[in-house]
Amino acid sequence: MGFYLIRRLGLMVLTLFGISIIIFALLRLVPGNIVDILFDSAGMVNPADKVRIEQELGLDKSLPVQYGRWIGGMLSGDLGFSYVSEKSTWDEIAPRIPVSARLAATALLFAVLIGVPLGVISAVRQNTWIDYALRVLSLSGLSLPSFWLGLLVLMAFVAAFGSMPIYTQAPQSLTDAVLLVLVPAATVGFRSSALIMRLTRSSMLEILRQDFVRTARAKGASANAVNYGHALRNALLPVVTVIGIEAAFLAGGLIVTETVFNIPGLARFLVESIRNRDYPIVQNLVMLIACVVVTINFLVDMLYAALDPRIRYSD
Repeated sequence: MGFYLIRRLGLMVLTLFGISIIIFALLRLVPGNIVDILFDSAGMVNPADKVRIEQELGLDKSLPVQYGRWIGGMLSGDLGFSYVSEKSTWDEIAPRIPVSARLAATALLFAVLIGVPLGVISAVRQNTWIDYALRVLSLSGLSLPSFWLGLLVLMAFVAAFGSMPIYTQAPQSLTDAVLLVLVPAATVGFRSSALIMRLTRSSMLEILRQDFVRTARAKGASANAVNYGHALRNALLPVVTVIGIEAAFLAGGLIVTETVFNIPGLARFLVESIRNRDYPIVQNLVMLIACVVVTINFLVDMLYAALDPRIRYSD
C-alpha cells in the first residue's frame, strides 16, 4: 500500500508538470499578448513604450526563462501579479474560490441525492411506468443544453416572481442567498443527476441478475436487504467513478452556468483572463483546477478499497 501511494503521488506530480508545460506553451501559441491588446485598444503605436512594457512584464525574456520564473515563483508561493488589474494573482483568485466551490459542491450534492435514489428505483421497478418516466427524465437531462436550461429557469423565475436574484449585489435576505446558489446548482446538477441515474440503473440491473443476489433471495432475505444491502453496495463502484468525473468537471467546467447567472466564479474569470492574455492568472488558475482534478481522481481510487473489500493496493 505504501509503495502504491508513493507511485500515485509521483504520477500526480508528473501529471501536473506536464500540464504546466502544455498550458504555458498554448498561451504563447495564441497570437498577440497583453501588450498588443493594450496598444490596440488605446491606439498607441510608440515602439519604445511597447518595448518598455514588455521588459517590465518580463515578456522580452526567452520562453524557458519565463517558464522557469513562473514555476520557481509558484513553488516559493509567489504567484505574480495580474497584467490587467496589477493586483496579486492570489488576491484575484482567492475571493472567487468559495463562490465556485459552493456552486460545484451544491450541484454535485443535488446530482447524487437525486441521481442515485432514482436510479435504484428505476432498476428495482424495471419496465413499470415509474421506470419509463424516470428514463424519459434522465434522457431529457442529458439532452437539454445547460445554457438553454439556465435561460429557461431565469425566464420562469421572472415570470413567476417578477425577479431573480443575481450576483450584482449582496443578498438582501436568506431566501435570496439560498436562491443565488440553489437555482444555478440545480440547473447544472440536473444533467449530472441524469447521468448518475442512468448509470446507477444499469449497474443495479447487472448486479440484480448475479447469482449471489438470487441466493440471498432464496434464503429469505427481505427486498430491502437484497436491493440496498447486497445489490446497491456492489453497484456503487462505477457510480463512484462517474461521480468523481463529474466532480472534476464541476471544478472548472461551470463557464456556461456562471455566465448565464452572472456568477463571479473561477470558470468565468478564467475565460476573461484568456481573452485578455493575462498569463499569470490563466497559468495559476489552470494549475489550481488541475490540482483539484488529480486530487479527486486519487480520492476516488482510495474510495474503491473502502467500498469493495476485494480491492487491495499491494506493494
